[in-house]
Amino acid sequence: MLEVAIMIEGQNGLTWPRWQKIVRHVEDLGFAGLFRSDHFTNSNATDIDSLELWTSLTWLAGNTSRIEFGPLVTPFSFRHPVHTARMAAAVDDLSNGRLVLGLGAGWQEREHHLFGFDLLEPAERFNRFKEGMEVVTRLLQSNEPVTFEGRYYQLHEATLLPRPQRPGGPRILVGGNGVKRTLSYVVQYAREWNCVTLLPDDFARLNRRLDEMLTAAGRQPESVRRSMMTGCVFGKDDAALQKKVTARGSTLEQLQGRGIVAGSPGTVREQLAALEAAGLQRVMLQWLDLEDLESLERLAKSVL
Repeated sequence: MLEVAIMIEGQNGLTWPRWQKIVRHVEDLGFAGLFRSDHFTNSNATDIDSLELWTSLTWLAGNTSRIEFGPLVTPFSFRHPVHTARMAAAVDDLSNGRLVLGLGAGWQEREHHLFGFDLLEPAERFNRFKEGMEVVTRLLQSNEPVTFEGRYYQLHEATLLPRPQRPGGPRILVGGNGVKRTLSYVVQYAREWNCVTLLPDDFARLNRRLDEMLTAAGRQPESVRRSMMTGCVFGKDDAALQKKVTARGSTLEQLQGRGIVAGSPGTVREQLAALEAAGLQRVMLQWLDLEDLESLERLAKSVL
């Protein structure tokens, strides 16, 4: 059965009161998980509240008992992989093994410029990303001291202590729709592939390609969970739905044609059923209106 989780953009005005209310709603309403972005700012010129990712996940870990959670995704462009591995192991232990560790290369130019982080050009950025994943996976999975000599990161007999309670540490997620880099990184490092806003036929095509690549590498296809982060336009009633559709500057049909989950409860159920039939195991619905918890409640009651 397709699992339904919620994803929010932490740079879109997230504060402690909002985060705590959202966490409790997602846990109590029966969603499978809660995921959030890791950004300092928005990509436009409007700066609003942006609650720090790992601090917020630590609070969630200690104040929930059921849902899975994690970053979509935390980037090596401003998170050193050693710190990432240490934080992830600690938060996963605190939650009794419910963290999904989404890792990324970084992409948003504005936040890197404002805060003085080196984003790098795309080729170098992905080379750094690959090195970072090597560092994280070795630290989490190896009980022996780790030595690594890379261009961007160097470790000399480094050991992560205490060892993660979950063997191998938290599940590593790699996101994206590309074959050459993304799927190859999934095969090498990840236990979850998270694609972004695909129609069922497009997802099925990439899903089959990942199966082929995993088999060729000697991994069982079922060793990697398949998830998707996609937009969600849903309202507590028809008027609320239409207001959200209008705010997107599109028609409902245009949103659906781009792979965004949108419409009435029946339409949403149909869209999710089509994704499940294509092989999707979990969907993370991007919930942009952090204050509209009434609609979130209706979504849970009518779709889950």
